[in-house]
Amino acid sequence: MANNDNETKQFDCSRGCSVEQNPDNSYDCNYRPGCCKLQVYDWLHGVTLVDYKDLFEVRFKNTRKGIFVNSSGQSLKTGDLVVVEAATGHDLGIVTLEGAIVLHQMVSRHIDPATTEFKKIYRKARQMDIDRWREAIGREHQTMIRSRQLAARLGLEMKIGDVEFQGDGTKAIFYYIAAHRVDFRQLIKDFAEEFHIRVEMKQIGSRQEAGLIGGLGICGRELCCSNHITAFQSISTTAARIQDLSLNPVKLAGQCGNLKCCLNYEAAVYNDAQGKIPKVHRPLELEDGQAWLMKTDILRGRMFFSYDQGSFANLYELTADDVRAIQRQNNAGIKPASLNEKRERKAAAVSNDPGFVTAVGDDSISRFDKTSKNKHRHKRRHGKGGFDGKQG
Repeated sequence: MANNDNETKQFDCSRGCSVEQNPDNSYDCNYRPGCCKLQVYDWLHGVTLVDYKDLFEVRFKNTRKGIFVNSSGQSLKTGDLVVVEAATGHDLGIVTLEGAIVLHQMVSRHIDPATTEFKKIYRKARQMDIDRWREAIGREHQTMIRSRQLAARLGLEMKIGDVEFQGDGTKAIFYYIAAHRVDFRQLIKDFAEEFHIRVEMKQIGSRQEAGLIGGLGICGRELCCSNHITAFQSISTTAARIQDLSLNPVKLAGQCGNLKCCLNYEAAVYNDAQGKIPKVHRPLELEDGQAWLMKTDILRGRMFFSYDQGSFANLYELTADDVRAIQRQNNAGIKPASLNEKRERKAAAVSNDPGFVTAVGDDSISRFDKTSKNKHRHKRRHGKGGFDGKQG
């Protein structure tokens, strides 16, 4: 830490808060938006809706969050720790959204406020609630390790990726991954006997697991699944083929082991651009031989041909319209001129067109400074004192 005052402060990025332990062993928790997974920017900050002023988004661990209604009568704001209704007992979370932006979140999640029965916010969290919450969080890591050992002892083909305790410490959610259906009835009994809590098993996919754990992608940015993706779409190698990417599973796979979600981002653009590129199933017939298609720049609409099918040394760049024109001539039994003539005409056009000319480097930045060459020459000729060496 930077100073002694922050030596006891910890950052719980899974829940988006900073935690500091007081001398009396109590805890101070403060909301930190930058740590939250699937964080939503409140671009309607300050805008209130009278009909939905009591609806708030409450965040729990990692990507779990929900919409709750304030039935406490207390004034709540973003960053408040609140005690909310749970299936059994109560839970503790952080208010992360309020006002008009909550309505937009409900629309994106297909939640109808007229028919949905929202769970309640009981009250703001007291110090006793926060201390119990932090004690339950402290049990999560050891519980996850022990639960994996119990699952391995039963020979179950599953992986427990994360454990989340409820705010009152009476219940825990075990997130697991399994390729096939798993009979974990005996496992639940072992968990209840070992940890003395209510158990909820929740199956997730490998992409959801990556979103829960988080991390940095090969691009250097936070993983999309933990940053903004809420609905995972199917991704196939077709998206990579459309973009002319190398079908290398090591490069195409993300940290979850599946194809990267970002492969779908530009696939539609490449698909539209590829529709403007002519299909070349055979070489172009020219007067001086056959020209073979070697590579294509899809977005620029440029195609590169070579007279030598096995070499990329001497390539001729053609536009999509030029290729279509040559194909129409070939279909009519006509062989156009050599591609060398097209290259010469293009080079002449480029030489006649000055295009954009930069002036950077043409002038020196010190061109307005006065030169001192004459001054130094005068000193060398007349000596240090400024007089010449002649006497009398």
